[in-house]
Amino acid sequence: MRVVVQKEPFDLGAEANAFAAADTGMGAIVTFTGVVRDLAQGDLDVMEIEHYPGMTEKALTRIATEAQERWSLGDVLVIHRYGRLAPGDRIMMVATAAPHRKDAFEAAEYLMDYLKSRAPFWKKEITGTGAGWVAAKDEDEDALTRW
Repeated sequence: MRVVVQKEPFDLGAEANAFAAADTGMGAIVTFTGVVRDLAQGDLDVMEIEHYPGMTEKALTRIATEAQERWSLGDVLVIHRYGRLAPGDRIMMVATAAPHRKDAFEAAEYLMDYLKSRAPFWKKEITGTGAGWVAAKDEDEDALTRW
């Protein structure tokens, strides 16, 4: 298991290939990458993502460990960025490896739902007309109820 919180961009291809190469005995590898979207319809300049170092890594490690305990996983990777990100920049990546696809997909979805709703990150959108914190969405909270 590897959990990384970093300011720098990550190479999606290199991360996915390294993750897959390390788990040769697994029958399924699932990856997901989150990207900054311009929900302000062309007005988003940047998104600032803040976190508390130490606390964030601990929380992400806890949820990755829970995923490993709940599903039959060979490995888990969580990468999440912070700092100033532009539309189109990669925010995060989740990868899961499992003997069977069902566990790999479900664990990846579980991790994505957690990262969207409960991970200790704070996002501020900065547009040409001002700045504002991104509020939690009901549908993101509702997604957690299935777990």
